[in-house]
Amino acid sequence: MLRSEICDILGIEKPVFQGGMAWIADASLASAVSEAGGLGIIAAMNANADWLRGQIHELRSKTDKPFGVNVMLMSPFADEVAQVVIDEQVPVVVTGAGNPSKYMKAWREAGIKVIPVVASVGLARILERAGATAVVAEGGESGGHVGEASTMALVPQVVDALNIPVIAAGGIADGRGVAAAFMLGAQGVQVGTRFLVAEECTVSEEYKERVLKAKDISTIVTGRRTGHAVRCLKTPFTTTFAKKENDGAPIEELEQMGAGALRKAAKDGNYDEGSFMCGQIAGLVSQRQTAREIVDDLVSGAEKLLLEASSWVA
Repeated sequence: MLRSEICDILGIEKPVFQGGMAWIADASLASAVSEAGGLGIIAAMNANADWLRGQIHELRSKTDKPFGVNVMLMSPFADEVAQVVIDEQVPVVVTGAGNPSKYMKAWREAGIKVIPVVASVGLARILERAGATAVVAEGGESGGHVGEASTMALVPQVVDALNIPVIAAGGIADGRGVAAAFMLGAQGVQVGTRFLVAEECTVSEEYKERVLKAKDISTIVTGRRTGHAVRCLKTPFTTTFAKKENDGAPIEELEQMGAGALRKAAKDGNYDEGSFMCGQIAGLVSQRQTAREIVDDLVSGAEKLLLEASSWVA
């Protein structure tokens, strides 16, 4: 069975994290992934404390397995969300969009395992010194907010720089990606795009269909000039956004245009105005499955490849 140190640290059966996708990763999806033996993660996104508390309670009504909350550090409610995870005794916090150092001491004293998402070796080192339990090294192949380095280049450099476990993310959607991540030195993977089409995922039907129809060249990165690069599916929205960005539109205009676009995609299924965040690996996502089927397929596929790996060596 595929197992690593991160499983023992977090009390999970399988080294698979579900990505904390805003407007997507709710109690329905997270509880299903945790029940399947992975680490389900609720995305706190820009929501307030009451919304998050409700989601945590809903998840716990469906599973008693370990789970996590993704705290988006740029959220205007970050301070109150940071307190909610303490009050609710959330076992794992995954952070994104910044440096969580200001919250680390309080979280650690509360017994919370803190696993920040990083896109560089430098930030990974800072967070290890601050007491991170592990880090998620996320390459630019992933959907949503992205950095510059690819997963293949980033993961082994972060692994070599740290003494804590590294979780690989970006461009992983089947057992081959999981096996590759382990060969790069990772102790687990975080998967987002494939879970978009999970039966328990409450994202709009339009979103799921767009992911299932996606090809290898179906995504685009916009927003590099604003400092908030985002990978999503090519749509009328991204075409217009990219043109304005390339034509030198003011950053304020671009930010206003992007406000609420993910919600329009995830909840309203608005193809013309929505931002359908999605990773480059979407071309491999071809069928709807339950969260358990997805987790099991990721793990069993990797196990088979790793067990057969010796056949490549004479």
